[in-house]
Amino acid sequence: MTSHLLIGAIASGCGKTTFTIGLLRALKKRGLQVQPFKCGPDYIDTQYHAIAAAKQSVNLDTWMSSTNHIHYLYTKYGHVADVCVTEGVMGLFDGYRKAEGSSAQIAQILNIPVVLLVNSKSSAYSVAPLIYGFMHFNPEVRIVGVVFNQVSSASHFLYLKNACEDVGVACLGYLPQTEGLQIPSRHLGLTLSEEDAMDRFAERASDLIEQYVDIGALLGICKSENPDVVDALSSKVSFRSLRIAIARDEAFNFVYQENLSRLSDWGDIVYFSPLHSDILPDADLVYLPGGYPEFFAYRLSQRKRLMAQIRDYAESGGKMFAECGGMMYLTRSLTLKKGKNYAMVGVLPLDSTMENARLHLGYRQLKYNGLDLKGHEFHYSEVIASNELVSIAQQYNASGIKTDTALYRYKNVLAGYTHLYWGEAELLKLWE
Repeated sequence: MTSHLLIGAIASGCGKTTFTIGLLRALKKRGLQVQPFKCGPDYIDTQYHAIAAAKQSVNLDTWMSSTNHIHYLYTKYGHVADVCVTEGVMGLFDGYRKAEGSSAQIAQILNIPVVLLVNSKSSAYSVAPLIYGFMHFNPEVRIVGVVFNQVSSASHFLYLKNACEDVGVACLGYLPQTEGLQIPSRHLGLTLSEEDAMDRFAERASDLIEQYVDIGALLGICKSENPDVVDALSSKVSFRSLRIAIARDEAFNFVYQENLSRLSDWGDIVYFSPLHSDILPDADLVYLPGGYPEFFAYRLSQRKRLMAQIRDYAESGGKMFAECGGMMYLTRSLTLKKGKNYAMVGVLPLDSTMENARLHLGYRQLKYNGLDLKGHEFHYSEVIASNELVSIAQQYNASGIKTDTALYRYKNVLAGYTHLYWGEAELLKLWE
């Protein structure tokens, strides 16, 4: 018997990530093997989970992957854990189309119970009809307990506890209003100082949870038999003996865990750092993931030897895949918000800029070389278009509407803003 739970909320901003980080650390400190998951395409919260639990977190996303693949991921990573903790996304029933893609859908697919987090800062007993509505909206989504956040006092909590009793759901505790209990940064760059700050935050959040939340009751109410272990991969894997070089450092670290797993099926992975390395490893495939190159533009621009080797690799026909920040790194230059311009690698005849930045956000799908791929776009930068390089594929959003998101190809270099998910796809077909 293992405890399985999904941490949902009535809306964004209720403190899901804070509660998840604190619970993961508290469970780890109790000596339990914890496997974290994250609903949706977020690649920052998964890094927070990894720091809190000392275990890589895995994305569960019904837009980017099939239902069978969701089952496969959950059993693959969670079947040996004592506790599986899944952090939801937005409000419990918020999806890209009604409840499609929502945390509730993940809970329903995996048949795992939901612990509902309710921000009670400006309410008391009135949470009763709110909780009742969430519990009965979809009976197949099992809300088994409630945790309150932003509770001002013991008397305030008593009103909230009474509401749970009258609704007929377990009240598992609360987090008090606490000065300074804020996640250190959404710009986690894997620097030692930021990891230390997140580690201290996880400790503080876990101390509060130990004090105000009944962890034993939470684990007990969420205990169930493990799902059946899915046999074999959810899609066929062509095993190869490739040498795969992946950029990983403070500037480039937005990755999906299962993408790395699939790459490891195709060969041996070696990591290198565009911030700290002078040598590009020998490789049959180079992967430049997203990240924050704009925060490290000067330092990146100083690695002339490495950039020359990347150019030579590309010009000689080497296979390379670059997404978002990785693509920006391959452009001729990167201009920051105040107009400061830095030379980048120069493989792509494009320029990138943070000036007049606006948010580009949403799911994306495309077809290229007969391969159907899905992913997610999230960035503020812009690429300045060039007649020398045009998009090789039309991309669409979750509603099937055309977007102006490009996929570029220069020789065997493929690059674009979309963070593609290839956990159940043959990425190498892109080059066939």
